[in-house]
Amino acid sequence: MSLSFPTLSIPSWDSSTSRHISQCSSSLHVSAGSFQGVTKNSGGGAGLCRGFCGLKVWMIERFNLWQKKREFGPLKEFMTVKNQNLPDDSVEETKRLSKSEESLLHEHQVYPFTNVVPSQSHSLNHETEGGRGPSLCIAVIGATGELARAKIFPALFALYYSGFLPEVRLTLMSILYVSFVYISLVLLYLLNLDVVIFGYSRKDLTDKDLRSLIASTLTCRIDHQQNCGDKMEAFLRKTYYLNGGYDNCVGMSKLNARMEQIEGGSKANRIFYLSVPQEALLDVASRLADNAQTHKGWNRIIIEKPFGFDALSSQQFTKSLLSKFEEKQLYRIDHLLGRNLIENLTVLRFSNLVFEPLWSRTYIRNIQIILSEDLHSQTRRYFDGYGIIRDIVHSHILQTIALLAMEPPISLDGEDIRNEKVKVLRSIRRLDPSDVILGQCKATSGDKVGVNLNNLTPTFFAAALYIDNARWDGVPFLIKTGLGLIKHRVEIRINFHNVPGNLYRKHLGHNIDLATNELILSDAPDEAILVKINNKIPGLGLQLDASELNLLYKDKYNAEVPDSYEHLLLDVIDGDNHLFMRSDELAAAWNILTPILQEIDKNHTTPELYEVGGRGPIGPYYLYAKHGVRWIDD
Repeated sequence: MSLSFPTLSIPSWDSSTSRHISQCSSSLHVSAGSFQGVTKNSGGGAGLCRGFCGLKVWMIERFNLWQKKREFGPLKEFMTVKNQNLPDDSVEETKRLSKSEESLLHEHQVYPFTNVVPSQSHSLNHETEGGRGPSLCIAVIGATGELARAKIFPALFALYYSGFLPEVRLTLMSILYVSFVYISLVLLYLLNLDVVIFGYSRKDLTDKDLRSLIASTLTCRIDHQQNCGDKMEAFLRKTYYLNGGYDNCVGMSKLNARMEQIEGGSKANRIFYLSVPQEALLDVASRLADNAQTHKGWNRIIIEKPFGFDALSSQQFTKSLLSKFEEKQLYRIDHLLGRNLIENLTVLRFSNLVFEPLWSRTYIRNIQIILSEDLHSQTRRYFDGYGIIRDIVHSHILQTIALLAMEPPISLDGEDIRNEKVKVLRSIRRLDPSDVILGQCKATSGDKVGVNLNNLTPTFFAAALYIDNARWDGVPFLIKTGLGLIKHRVEIRINFHNVPGNLYRKHLGHNIDLATNELILSDAPDEAILVKINNKIPGLGLQLDASELNLLYKDKYNAEVPDSYEHLLLDVIDGDNHLFMRSDELAAAWNILTPILQEIDKNHTTPELYEVGGRGPIGPYYLYAKHGVRWIDD
């Protein structure tokens, strides 16, 4: 029996490399003649070893040529490679190249997966193997701010700790299996990425200062805390600081130079998280576009809300951004859209046959969307002057309605979903001031509301919206959202029509509305899915009861729910933009709210005062009665 490679020309080792052969075993009890083509012009076990070593070098060189032509794909592609199940002993065997192999690679100038020669010294001391720079650079602009310290860096570390940020490096594994006259040679290349995080602000800090600043905010998953300390140290070593000064042009040029230095000339992608005040955002974005974008990969820009103050300012803001970036580069983030409830809307609807046929005015009577925050919920740093309409209603509430009401997209691609969302937003009637209730919490000296309000800034908003299309004509979408209320509550309630000609009407009591079917999607205080049905109470006689089929997540799934920033940051890395507002969605949302904002600006609408820690204004009860809906507080 023989093993041959008749079509493969493999370089064999010449005399100049014979000094490396001493580490190859020459005691293999195999006939050299059995390996024509591998051991050509070589004899014995040493020749066989030289043949295999030459084969490895040849494959590395061929792979290098292929890699030069290959564009970096989405991170998910590489995660698939990373998560392959490998034997433990095989993985351990791949940790490093032998001394002789490393020498050979240097002599032949073969560097796996890159054409950059490893640097002998690096001022940033970033740990890269094989001369590769990181494949992903993340820059947090405004790194010393509260949002960056409390949310962004902890979310990045959580992704890193859970294995969703690129980390593991290249290894080369050669397995030689000998069994009598049968030899199997396996060369397995494991391709992985690397990540570096930059903090950028105007403060005079060092890398060590930034690491100390964010270290206290980093925590590991409750459900798996293995190697937490080691992971934290590794993450902090990948974090660097740059003082941008007060000239953003100079600062962004310095950031670009530092990134290029650590990338080492290899292909790399960049994410810029602009956690800066609204008044500085345009200048920072413009200077970034001109001085800090890479030309060797993609650039993605994350922008925090609010996205303008009104329709005109938003239009000007968008125009300025699109003069510097492409739409596909912009990710307008709203952390409330990163909740599992929002992501589950499309899953629940489009993957369950029981719901999709009912999802229209034929069966649905009304939809209620509730988002109330108690005293423990943090108010936004820009809330004063913007109010709850610009903060929560414009993005989170209207985006939730769009996801609930949209037609089935042709695919799960982000642009396909956004195309359907914008159709819904454009179909929503402009709000009539008579269908809106505004409120403002009346804080006493002992209350800590956390926001300095002027006399017209609303902290409570309730409204009835209608979508003028064939699916939802006549169905009211009822909104209630406010700050400083009795409890934190986030839920969507979908009420169905009464059963026509119900045979059990007389057994349902006087108020048949209380016995209608209802689908409740809850995010707070507990994440759950509930279906309200009518059921016979066990026993003699016929007595009906409204019962709930309850899926409580904390009982069903033994896993910690990731923070919304983790979810959204991972979406940015993966290029999934369906939870981020596109420019046309932004304009459509402003068009809905403009009449109300104009009334407030003209002092024609005075918010109704309500006590902190209470249920809010009483106006919504009358509003919903006007639209034939009974409001349910609990």
